[in-house]
Amino acid sequence: MPLRASTLSDSFKGISFSIHTHCSLYNTTREVRSKSGIGVKAGDSNMGLKEEFEEYAEKAKTLPENTSNESKLILYGLYKQATVGPVNTGRPGIFSMKERAKWDAWKAIEGKSKEEAMSDYITKVKQLQEEAVASA
Repeated sequence: MPLRASTLSDSFKGISFSIHTHCSLYNTTREVRSKSGIGVKAGDSNMGLKEEFEEYAEKAKTLPENTSNESKLILYGLYKQATVGPVNTGRPGIFSMKERAKWDAWKAIEGKSKEEAMSDYITKVKQLQEEAVASA
């Protein structure tokens, strides 16, 4: 049975930005745990970027409900790359459409450093916030 576009669209509704619980970073060196659980090594020069990333991860939760699924998936992929790194799981099966789309979004940005992913995530959230204000 072929899938209709509306069926796929419905499957992606409700993609949550509350993916913080999926990510925990552990390191044997001394770390400072930030609000979202992202490990920041003491003396890390990117501490400002990580804090800004966390701020925009919180702001992403307040984006309008009509934010496109494509944008939500881009944010998901960037968030996972920034917090976990490269994809570390197998691709979900065809019947897990939502999970598969999320995995594909993460895989699509494979090769970006965590810092690049954080920066791109911040830029994307800013863009979506501006679009929301412009359309209001």
